[in-house]
Amino acid sequence: MHDNIVIIGGGIAGMEAAKALLALGHTPILIESAPTLGGHVGRWHKLFPDLTSARELVARLRSEIVGANIFLGTQVISMNRLADGYSLKLSNGIVINASALLISTGFKLFEADRKEEYGYGVYDRVITNADLEDWFSGADDARIPQQPQTVGFVHCVGSRDLKACNGQCSKVCCATAIKQAIEIKERFPFARVYCFYMDLRLFGKKYEDFYVNAQRDYAVQFIRGRVSEVSETIDGHLQVKAEDTLSGKPLKMQLDLLVLMAGVVRNTAVQELTSMAGLETDSDGFLRSRDNEYAVVESGQPGIFYAGACTGPKTVPETIAEARSAALSIHAYLKTL
Repeated sequence: MHDNIVIIGGGIAGMEAAKALLALGHTPILIESAPTLGGHVGRWHKLFPDLTSARELVARLRSEIVGANIFLGTQVISMNRLADGYSLKLSNGIVINASALLISTGFKLFEADRKEEYGYGVYDRVITNADLEDWFSGADDARIPQQPQTVGFVHCVGSRDLKACNGQCSKVCCATAIKQAIEIKERFPFARVYCFYMDLRLFGKKYEDFYVNAQRDYAVQFIRGRVSEVSETIDGHLQVKAEDTLSGKPLKMQLDLLVLMAGVVRNTAVQELTSMAGLETDSDGFLRSRDNEYAVVESGQPGIFYAGACTGPKTVPETIAEARSAALSIHAYLKTL
């Protein structure tokens, strides 16, 4: 049984960990509830800050885990603690005994319709960052005008928002908004693009350059202020009210499209798994690491490890690095058994 390592979650964290474990001589078992691998990144068009293809990253990872045992469209329906591991029953009827588990179940996006003032699900031309990524990747979306003249992005929708029960920063929203604003300008060079933000949190490598580039080369306009109200005009445009907190003046403008940057929140779909495994959650609702400085990839349960956004918002490089770290930690753990 010591060779059985189960990875729950087939996004980029789960795939990168499977790749690393294969290189260490293990044959991991990867379980993914969706019909395909890739998770959220599998829906993205390009990655910041270099605007590289998300599909190419996911395809590369898929090609590098051909030796793993992969179950798609499959869930863990029960889990029992054994003397030297865990017994998992899957939705396909298979029972697996494993010495180590890696939880890489990722996150979910805040449900934008909960912020009623923005009109998502009410006004046709209000969409989310996820909707826009789908459209960039080729999906049809009748809500997006063929030639938008004015496009707005609202940062921090459902994050850093105590009323939405999420006071934490989603970490990736600012850079994602900049990336999407640039992509809109590439497709519609003459469109006026605005980003409404509280403050910009651009901490990663080349992120500040990315922000400067958006202003200098693409003329994206950044307005420091929160959108207070969105309504629809008689001709189907959007009227947005906001405040420019730098100038202290109220703003009112018409837009052809409004994109809500839905924040990163915990994946509630794995709550039952969390309970079955006896895992703890942190104050932000994400899974709690054994130590937030030294043992981020370890849980409080023996033989259960974490990687990626199941413990909190992560960038792609952070997720990949955590997956590799978790694989090494699992390898070292198995040697102690």
